[in-house]
Amino acid sequence: ADPFLAAAGRPVVLIFVRTDCPISNRYAPLIQRISSEYGAKIGLWLVYPSRTASAEKIRQHERDYGYKLAALRDPQHALVTQAQVQITPEAAVFDANHHLLYHGRIDDLYQDFGRARPAATTHELDDAIQAALSGKTPPPSTPGVGCYIADLE
Repeated sequence: ADPFLAAAGRPVVLIFVRTDCPISNRYAPLIQRISSEYGAKIGLWLVYPSRTASAEKIRQHERDYGYKLAALRDPQHALVTQAQVQITPEAAVFDANHHLLYHGRIDDLYQDFGRARPAATTHELDDAIQAALSGKTPPPSTPGVGCYIADLE
């Protein structure tokens, strides 16, 4: 499926995750909240960039973490390239015309690999989605902390 065609003129948000990335998995409740809060206003997709994650492994991951949103496999990294992402979890927000507005971390919960704050103090993905919906300037793209997609090669 093409997330841009499916969005039918709405902003598109891609959230890149891996089945085996603990940081990615810790964001599952937040991703579910974003889906509940914005799902009717945006095209929201989980993207699995792993070349080795089978469709069954992805379905099991979705069940294990309670994901209810659409998911795509991106083994050729076409969406990874388009979104300019490098790690999981990382998000990309496109406006309704498919222009990349933001790519980077979901929030600042993780300061470094294995070092998390008690709670996030900035919420870049929420801010970027709100900017895409209102036509305002999104936050600057900010690198995230997580599992490198290049390590999947």
